Amino acid sequence: MADSRLRRPLSDRLTSRGGAWISLGLVLLIMVMLFGAFGSAKAPARNDQAPAGSESTRTAELMAEFPNADRQSVLVVASREDGGTLSPDEKADLKALLPVLDAHAAGDSSGPMISEDGKAAVLITPIRTGATNTDTAAVITALRGDIAGHVPAGMTLQVTGGPAFGADVAASFEGADFTLLLVTILIVAILLIVTYRSPVLWLIPLVAVALADGLAGRLTAAAGAAWGLQFDAGIISVLVFGAGTNYALLLISRYREELDETADHRQALSRAWRKTAPAILASNVTVVLALLTLVLAVIPGTHGLGISSAIGLLVALAAVLFLLPPLLAVCGRKVFWPFVPRPGAPRRQGGAWRKIASGVVKRPVVSLLGGIALLAVMATGLFGTTVGLDQIEKFRVQSESAAGLEVLSDHFPPGEAQPIFIVANQAEQDAVVTAAQGVDGVVRVNPVGTTDDGSLTKIMVTSDYAPSTEQSLAQITELRDAVHGVEGADAVVGGAVATDLDARAGNQQDLWLVAPLVLAVSFLVLLILLRSIIAPVLLLIVNLASAAAAIGAGAWLSRVLFGQHALDLQVPLLAFLFLVALGIDYTIFLVHRARAEAALRGTRDGMVEAIAHTGGVITSAGIVLAAVFAALGVLPLVTLGQLGLIVGVGVIVDTLVVRTVIVPAIFALIGDRIWWPGAPGRRRGELTHERREYATAAR
Repeated sequence: MADSRLRRPLSDRLTSRGGAWISLGLVLLIMVMLFGAFGSAKAPARNDQAPAGSESTRTAELMAEFPNADRQSVLVVASREDGGTLSPDEKADLKALLPVLDAHAAGDSSGPMISEDGKAAVLITPIRTGATNTDTAAVITALRGDIAGHVPAGMTLQVTGGPAFGADVAASFEGADFTLLLVTILIVAILLIVTYRSPVLWLIPLVAVALADGLAGRLTAAAGAAWGLQFDAGIISVLVFGAGTNYALLLISRYREELDETADHRQALSRAWRKTAPAILASNVTVVLALLTLVLAVIPGTHGLGISSAIGLLVALAAVLFLLPPLLAVCGRKVFWPFVPRPGAPRRQGGAWRKIASGVVKRPVVSLLGGIALLAVMATGLFGTTVGLDQIEKFRVQSESAAGLEVLSDHFPPGEAQPIFIVANQAEQDAVVTAAQGVDGVVRVNPVGTTDDGSLTKIMVTSDYAPSTEQSLAQITELRDAVHGVEGADAVVGGAVATDLDARAGNQQDLWLVAPLVLAVSFLVLLILLRSIIAPVLLLIVNLASAAAAIGAGAWLSRVLFGQHALDLQVPLLAFLFLVALGIDYTIFLVHRARAEAALRGTRDGMVEAIAHTGGVITSAGIVLAAVFAALGVLPLVTLGQLGLIVGVGVIVDTLVVRTVIVPAIFALIGDRIWWPGAPGRRRGELTHERREYATAAR
């Protein structure tokens, strides 16, 4: 008897009358301990755009060695409300603002500098920046508050420049994470209520996933602090909610099936756990391994996202496999009220999905060509798509600093607000200045400081080109070539535009490195799960085509609906990663069931049966995931909005077209050969039992 108890499967221990309470208490105890241990952890607030070893990063590190490195200039841009020329009295009024600025300055304020057209002026005041943008925001807010009481009549004053822009970024994110969490929970709750048609059941998976999200947030923050990782917490939260809800939908869907055949709800839940755990585990491992390839990325935010996302998804997996089952076991069958599944009750499993799948299998060529044609049309959106947004375009909501930069660019050399910096050996300063002056589009070159030991000089270069345009990016390359040629200068070129250039190169490098690795990981998981060569190759090709189509459609929608002429730098890689990895999720859910059904019915009929059983849950999971990613649009970053749009479109197309039409059509055309060199098979006892069930249903 003792040996029998020891051999009980884990699923029985999680769902039995006493085991469910013990498991629930143990899991909650572990979670409480982890919450307590890591509750105060905070991830680094940095968000470096360029690779750690890039020239712009080295320049920034060297600039930190100069005196008053924490002192940066804030620009107050003045213009008339009617766009007219500034009068002498208005210029005098601006001069009178200098004492107001000095109250917040770390040095003497200067100006006003008048533009050549006489329609704008700039006051410059140095401030001490904080350790983070949030710290600097307090200074900028106080400065703007004082200026607001001294605005000359008929004029507009806008505080801009690097520190002001960073402060506005921090301000735009105040409360954004809470808003994202609230919107995400609301979306998941509504969709779960619609899916389960129960006023109670939706709460159970939502509670489990919400606890997982809270714990994941603390664990990823601790990992970020320990390893210096940079990542966007909003993406982690969306992944945990999206993937966790998907896993819960799959488990509860199979649980409902088993309740139709089993009187004991604990036994039904145990069987559902055993039959879905391999697919859930395989899909989780696929996404986690795909995300871990990001550790090879050179962009800090992309690199950090890999480890933190993997941690978040592992927490979601643990919550669904070990917290959700005992919760369901404790609640019992009645949690499905008012539509409580019972053995012997009349039912028709997946009637609509069975009809769709049967139609596809009967006309596989037409279905396949139709699906491919749709993906091809969507992929045409890639034509004309460019990558790279400037600093102003990266934010969905216009800020005062962004508006000030636009006014500044209209009346002063466009590069005035984002100067280029050169750091070189002091002994070669004159030669470096001369070399820089010879580069096309350079307006001014001025030495602006030396290190305390006099070994290094800092040189500011003002460009005539608007920042982040093709001309300005090419100018950085020319400038670097010019100053690198000065013997003994060891000159490096940095600044905002140089950082943008290095970020573009780093993101492109990451895309060409990580994308093949993601495909390789996905192929290996499918190879192991399906024990076939043909099926993984074809499924991966379909997934790749679906990802390309989604990126094309998302880019086109961004241009047409939101006026965003380009994708942000990180969007192509992250969109490709999530589309391929999450698309493989749904492939695993479907094909894992199809392989089991094929052992009884053959590949074609097995695929129809698999879609009949999983079509509803995969579609529900896809809609939930798409809606959760769409919630990223509430954040002010255009990057996250574009990512949410592309992944949302891709997931919907993946569930409604790829899994419902293209994949079944391929399986119908190839038949049993798709499992080569293996063949679908089951354990003898289970196979005999299912054959009897199938024969009974057929009669």
